[in-house]
Amino acid sequence: MMTKVGTVKQIWRYPVKGMAGEQLQQCELGKLGLNGDRIWAIQDTKRQEIQSCKFRPDLLRASARCRKGDNTGPDDQVDITLPDGSVVGSDEPHVHKYLSVLTGLDSTLEPLRSIDDADFYRRYKKDDHTWLEELKATFDREPGEPLPDLDNLPEQMQEFVSLPGTFFLVTPFHLITTASLDYMKQLRPDSDWAVERFRPNIVIETLPGMDGLVEQAWLNKTMRISAAKVDCCDAAPRCGAVTREQATIGKDTDILRSIVKQADQNLGIYGNIIDAGLISVSDEVFID
Repeated sequence: MMTKVGTVKQIWRYPVKGMAGEQLQQCELGKLGLNGDRIWAIQDTKRQEIQSCKFRPDLLRASARCRKGDNTGPDDQVDITLPDGSVVGSDEPHVHKYLSVLTGLDSTLEPLRSIDDADFYRRYKKDDHTWLEELKATFDREPGEPLPDLDNLPEQMQEFVSLPGTFFLVTPFHLITTASLDYMKQLRPDSDWAVERFRPNIVIETLPGMDGLVEQAWLNKTMRISAAKVDCCDAAPRCGAVTREQATIGKDTDILRSIVKQADQNLGIYGNIIDAGLISVSDEVFID
């Protein structure tokens, strides 16, 4: 039996991996996520490795927008707004220079490639342990704070920085609820719990009376939004990216301290797409 849990309050996509994204009124949700989500990424030239805001937090100070809007697809060009307010297109030859300045490292902007081009998605490893130490460091834990179980990552996540054929690390869909954000605001009201920190694809406005970290109870259940169905499969452990400065958000390390200590280090959940469909703001959301 499907139970209504709320409505879609916001829809977000992030055309360039690691950058701030764009808010939408509706978008087609396909098997690889929202159309136009993570269709470009920054590649570190020296490491020959795709980068995220975990490793390159300055990416969050820029934002990207699909040029074709709702009619976008994996081959769309994007326009990037840099921290100084200037805009550069993905098809402009000097875009790589600007992104190198932004990250402080020689970088290029790259579109998605075929799943068969495995080396393009491969993790940089100069030895058998440094890559894991680097990954753990991105979670910005203080002494005594727990980490996700990074020592037993699936083999694919050990070998690749994203799922081959995509620029997603875990799954192509991520959601958070107003109930969870309100709960964290109550625990630490002096912090700025702007939803942009958490980079969800949708924000669900939960029904009155639903309090606390409600989406954690949806794990291993099915979500329906209009014709789309999503398998709620994993909690979302938080790293240092949630504390970083963005265009309209200041740095706040207390955010992460609260999530680690008072939310078991998870905020929001991941999903895999079972059935595709158009989703819109104000759509009802059901859990089975």
